[in-house]
Amino acid sequence: MAVDVLTEVEIDRSRELVAAFAGDPTHAPAWYSRIHSATWQTEPPLRVGARMSFVAHFLGRRLTYTYEVVDYVPGERLVMRTAEGPFPMETTYIWADTAAGGTRMTLRNRGEPSGFGKLAAPLLEAAIRRANRADLTQLKTLLETG
Repeated sequence: MAVDVLTEVEIDRSRELVAAFAGDPTHAPAWYSRIHSATWQTEPPLRVGARMSFVAHFLGRRLTYTYEVVDYVPGERLVMRTAEGPFPMETTYIWADTAAGGTRMTLRNRGEPSGFGKLAAPLLEAAIRRANRADLTQLKTLLETG
């Protein structure tokens, strides 16, 4: 069973600011509660082919994984796929203007767990959804008050 989680938040800041902050992997530990570090594997800046590794804790486990950027339109869309990690995952950020002048950020995680993860996919999906909602709330708070 595949995991496919879509979450959104509206942030009262410009799309350019939200995309620049959220799209910078070095900022991930500031708004993703489960990511403890992010390290460039290629030289910045963000671009198709760029790779970065992350260390996270999720569901009581330490996870180390590497993402590779597969699609990037600055200020609009960022798509990353695991190049190395516990299971194949794709993460997509989409940034769009709101009528009020803010930004709607959409975060999508989808992947195909294997082994025990495949059996636990519904629980994994629910845990990812809760984590993403909390992380987007943290991003909103950080950008609107910072």
